[in-house]
Amino acid sequence: MFSPGALNYYAIAAAAASSIVIGFIWYGPLFGTAWMKEMGVAPDFKPDPSLMQRSLLLMTVGAVLTALALASALHIAGSRAPAALQGLATALGAWAGFYVPMLLGGVAWENRSWKWFRINAGYHLMALLAAAMILAYWR
Repeated sequence: MFSPGALNYYAIAAAAASSIVIGFIWYGPLFGTAWMKEMGVAPDFKPDPSLMQRSLLLMTVGAVLTALALASALHIAGSRAPAALQGLATALGAWAGFYVPMLLGGVAWENRSWKWFRINAGYHLMALLAAAMILAYWR
């Protein structure tokens, strides 16, 4: 039987933090300029600090919820497979089954570009892989 007390909350916090760090790098120095162009944001745009605080709070909540869901999935699966395989399968399953379809909706219904899709899909894949590996190895 699944018990929330069986989860490693330190691993969940580390997994959530990894997603945030990857996001800052992904949407900053790696693909920030390209992402802003695809979103139609001016290169010299400076967001209001209160908006940035709100965005960071929401990103943190989302990262924690994702880490909790991944930890729960790994715990419930309880496979005897190696941790790397468990993390990889869990991350790829979540990405292909949930994130990719939502992002495809952006292309289909919001007229987002395929470049926007690739940038966002790539971030989610990397963040899920990092979080799932942390959770798979640190149970």
